[in-house]
Amino acid sequence: MTITRLFEFIEFQAKNYPQEKSFGSRIDHEWKFYSTKELISTAKSLASGLLKNGFHRGDNIAIISYKNQPEWIIVDLALQYAGMVSVPLYPTISPGEYEYIMKEADCKAAFIGQGDLQTKVNNVKQNIPSLKILVGLDPEVGDVYWKDWLIPGNESIIDQSRSQVNPSDLVTIIYTSGTTGKPKGVMLSHLNVASCIRQVKDLLPVKAGDKALSFLPICHIFERAATYAYSFVGLQVYQTGTDNLGGDQGDLKTVAPHFFTCVPRLLEKVYERIYNRGEDLTGIKKKLFFWALKLTDQYEFDWKPTGLAGIQWKIADRLIFSKWREALGNQVKGIVTGSAPCPAKIIRVFSAAGIPVREAYGLTEASPGISVNEFIPGKAIIGTVGTVLPEVEVILDNSDKIYKENEGEILCAGDNVMMGYYKQPQLTEEALKHVDGKTWLCTGDIGTFIAAKDGTRFLKITDRKKELFKTSGGKYVAPAPIESRFKEEFLIDNIMLIGDGLKFVSALVVPAEEPLKHWCKEQAKINYTNLSEMVKRPEVISLYQTVVNTINPEFGHIEQLKKFTLVADQWAVIKEDGTEGELTPTLKLKRRKLKEKYKTVIESMYAEE
Repeated sequence: MTITRLFEFIEFQAKNYPQEKSFGSRIDHEWKFYSTKELISTAKSLASGLLKNGFHRGDNIAIISYKNQPEWIIVDLALQYAGMVSVPLYPTISPGEYEYIMKEADCKAAFIGQGDLQTKVNNVKQNIPSLKILVGLDPEVGDVYWKDWLIPGNESIIDQSRSQVNPSDLVTIIYTSGTTGKPKGVMLSHLNVASCIRQVKDLLPVKAGDKALSFLPICHIFERAATYAYSFVGLQVYQTGTDNLGGDQGDLKTVAPHFFTCVPRLLEKVYERIYNRGEDLTGIKKKLFFWALKLTDQYEFDWKPTGLAGIQWKIADRLIFSKWREALGNQVKGIVTGSAPCPAKIIRVFSAAGIPVREAYGLTEASPGISVNEFIPGKAIIGTVGTVLPEVEVILDNSDKIYKENEGEILCAGDNVMMGYYKQPQLTEEALKHVDGKTWLCTGDIGTFIAAKDGTRFLKITDRKKELFKTSGGKYVAPAPIESRFKEEFLIDNIMLIGDGLKFVSALVVPAEEPLKHWCKEQAKINYTNLSEMVKRPEVISLYQTVVNTINPEFGHIEQLKKFTLVADQWAVIKEDGTEGELTPTLKLKRRKLKEKYKTVIESMYAEE
């Protein structure tokens, strides 16, 4: 049977490999799990409660939570069984954004978790006429606790409701991060998401009963689709948050997962911690650490060192890499990273150490999968986003002739392509092209194909169409690959290129504070005070100029940084004062906001030209 509706994945698990620990999270510091059977029966009981409390098929219901938890999955399944539509929202967005989204989506209710969510939603509730009630995912939250709505024993009613759900029915509206303006509601059907999950099931390097750690926000389609794939495979899913990952008592080490998904920024943070520990070592231990780290520069997938190199790698593995694996629980079979470009250095370091990392590509409008690097020999190349999924078609559109030869905007077609944007027919028309009976999604990403020795084609992302800018000299510059390369350097936490309509390319650079502290203490013998003071010091500026001078020759003359400014602000999703930050919830740069924030700084870099 081909699965075409989302609730069928957990039902497949129940029939083929039921788990006593299907989904779980920490409650009072102890892991509590739902079995496969309990998860399904509880979801059906909640579906009965939703129908009994005046909600109807087709109603839009919001879900908001800071942490991943089984209750989120139960609500999602209950809405599916009742024929309703989930509207998952990020917990970190502002009250104004909650108002905009829930008002546009006509949300009838909102399931909310702990924290400040109730306060934020209540602050704007009066401006959302459709919003009737807040339902708590946790005790003492909301107008009513979700368990109070459970009505068991109505199996026949829910089975009837279930049977009326069609694969083409709208199942969720997911609002995009909004890097360039107001968020857009991506409408996805059961078939849209199910088609992606079916295609990746056999690509995961795991087996039934293995453990998956789920910590990326489940409101994001990447983690949500991954979670359904875990059900399909029969994994035990440990749900947690990013704040609980690191350290000897962190979930990465204590859960010892076999698999998890990740965004590059989190892997970069783990890498920085590893590097900083190496800096803290002394004598022969420090020399061994950086010798082993240097070895990873030559790593490629499927490469098997022999002879002297083989001996060196065995020594490095025993003394250094084994400790890195131990910090992640010593059982990781695979990590898939997505949502943003992953620096090649990050992939090399982890994979060389026996922690396989593979980069995938997709977007919310593609439900989300388009391509993925696999975990089997010959099916992955560092620097690419893998091969296109078997049921997805991809073509490159260079009809406007502004890209390099063999490059173009990535267009994809398949059952994964969204239904459209909610209440936005004009935006839908701009995003979808209908050619020869097929609907093609215009991704906005620029890419090219790289052929392996056996002819297999791997997709490589070269930039974002909307981020591509043109200098005053008429030359196009793709900032993403340049920014990604600079972020491989330990001393750089973040960077944004500038140059649209200007004479040359410049950049705003956010220093990585811990590596800079190490440099000041060990190399420059400078007394470190604070980042605001240090970015003004000539020695520090000179240090970063050396980094720029080292990397610049890797790019064309027009792409090289002519100037840069060090900025002391740490870019974040939410600032310490609770205001909206410079990054989207998926950690992408809000370029428009950053340009406005640093307008004076940017103008000063071009003032003398």
